[in-house]
Amino acid sequence: MSGVLFVDDERPMCELVEAGLRHRGLRASSCTSADEALALLTHEDFDAVVTDLRMGGTGGLELCRWIVANRADIPVVVVTAFGSLDTAIGAIRAGAYDFLTKPFELEALERALRRAVEHRALREELRRLRGRVARAGGFEALLGESPAMRRLYDLVERVAGTDVSVLITGESGTGKELVARALHDRSPGRGGPFVAVNCAAVPESLLESELFGHVRGAFTDARSPRSGLVLQASGGTLFLDEIGDMPLALQPKLLRALQERKVRPVGSDAEVPFRARIVCATSRDLEEEVEAGRFRGDLLYRVNVVHLPLPPLRARGEDVLLLAQEFLKRCAARFEKPVTAFTPAAAEKILAYSWPGNVRELKNCVERAVALTRFEEITVEDLSERVQRPVRASTRDDAAALLPLEELERSHILRVLEAMRGNKALAARTLGVDRKTLYRKLERYGVLGPDESPS
Repeated sequence: MSGVLFVDDERPMCELVEAGLRHRGLRASSCTSADEALALLTHEDFDAVVTDLRMGGTGGLELCRWIVANRADIPVVVVTAFGSLDTAIGAIRAGAYDFLTKPFELEALERALRRAVEHRALREELRRLRGRVARAGGFEALLGESPAMRRLYDLVERVAGTDVSVLITGESGTGKELVARALHDRSPGRGGPFVAVNCAAVPESLLESELFGHVRGAFTDARSPRSGLVLQASGGTLFLDEIGDMPLALQPKLLRALQERKVRPVGSDAEVPFRARIVCATSRDLEEEVEAGRFRGDLLYRVNVVHLPLPPLRARGEDVLLLAQEFLKRCAARFEKPVTAFTPAAAEKILAYSWPGNVRELKNCVERAVALTRFEEITVEDLSERVQRPVRASTRDDAAALLPLEELERSHILRVLEAMRGNKALAARTLGVDRKTLYRKLERYGVLGPDESPS
């Protein structure tokens, strides 16, 4: 801490508080008038100012207003022996961060000061993030500076110039298509088409024709020939989203197409060559799907030449605020509203929430807040109820009733790994799984280092 400035016109009170705060590990200095404090604030920096309200000469409210107008980065805590609702309201309206009445306990003042300093640090972080968003050319549409995202950027850069197949994995809402587009935009075929198909969204009876095309008369209503999406992606990138949901009967045909680089339209005897980068994505664990007989192992090896795991939003630290600020900027422009920032209290709620819906949920939350707010800053009240008051389970049984099974498994694995002090061999034995399975799950969670392997 740079220090706390305590302002009171009683010298013994100044000395008492100054000594008490120093005893509690806080740097502190004091002065006996608002005018003296103003002189100090013009050339010195403080983490917070504590001021009495009733003083001779310039009063505490005037000092508070000056700080808000000229040193808005410094939070102010006001104290007074004349505690009343009107006095408190006046202090808060003047811009005070907190309010205490005399006599006050030093412990209460220390708590207020530490909250004020955290408030200042968070406000500075928000300001820094707003500047970073404004300056960022961006990694295409991707934003984030957490270690997991930096590893992802590095992998994208290294693999983009090749034509190997890439498998992107991650929970729903983490931005797998954005990564696929980033790969395409950095690839030699970036001038070609980017063709995306969601394997889970197309009915099984239509997916083969959608991918490979068909000839006239191949089936009812096939009145004219149609080229499939694989051919339409020639010269560019074919993005197969949710490939883990592809029907098992269609998987051998896709495997042959990827091996031979040729497709056979439905109803045709001829094969047509194609040239496209193949990028696949899934929220499923495909190795588990292979073990369960729902996905072909040979197809997995074909599409998973390079694996790009996306971390969930809850594992990305302050990236959540960086993303929230970017979404706020976009929504404010779209709604033509002068909303520029989050209050520190709202930012704290955003950081504390677990975001089970990942980036998609965050985007929807910010869009709602910008649409509803009546101010230039998003407040806690503008956030959705689940972000304002997240449900917190008090027992393991409660957690099981409130959280998805996959999230419970992730939480338990990471808790065991922490208890084993990062020893993955011990963690695997404790969990009753082999090391390969543990490493695969840790890689999926985005917490495995780039050079770590089960060997």
